[in-house]
Amino acid sequence: MIILIGGSSHTGKTNLSQKLLEKYKYPYISIDHIKMGLIRSGMTDVSVEDDDRLTELLWPIVREMIKTMIENDQNGIIEGCYIPYDWKDSFDEEYLEDIEGLYLVMTPEYINNHFEQIREYGSVIENRGDDEYCVKDELLRDNVQCLEMCKEYGCKYVLIDGEYDIEKIMSNIVI
Repeated sequence: MIILIGGSSHTGKTNLSQKLLEKYKYPYISIDHIKMGLIRSGMTDVSVEDDDRLTELLWPIVREMIKTMIENDQNGIIEGCYIPYDWKDSFDEEYLEDIEGLYLVMTPEYINNHFEQIREYGSVIENRGDDEYCVKDELLRDNVQCLEMCKEYGCKYVLIDGEYDIEKIMSNIVI
């Protein structure tokens, strides 16, 4: 089983991946690590801020990694904000039966009521260092857009509103 976890920045994708690793012992891959490897090695001139170009660059690599994992009967979790909403179009039916996708989406109310907590927990799994780039207006915009795209493409998503309950979020993953 391959589990894809998508969503905007700061929605808890890496935290969810870590919790799933602990529960199911499935290794996880952060697409951010692939991104930074390509950027730091000089293999691309795409900047860390160019999300559309990064998705175009990274998704073909990730897609083929997923196919290889399935062909080798391996389980895994792949998380990141570079999973396109039309990801299902990248796979034949034989692969799709082994892939579970889930997007994490925060409501505007949640963001407005918990913005400082969102920033505080930004480094709960990975060290983000200076998190100045986490700006409320961008977080609001990105999550609204994520929800719209999930609805447009029929993607499975969890709406985070009220309290951030990782166990409740995990219950949306069918293994």
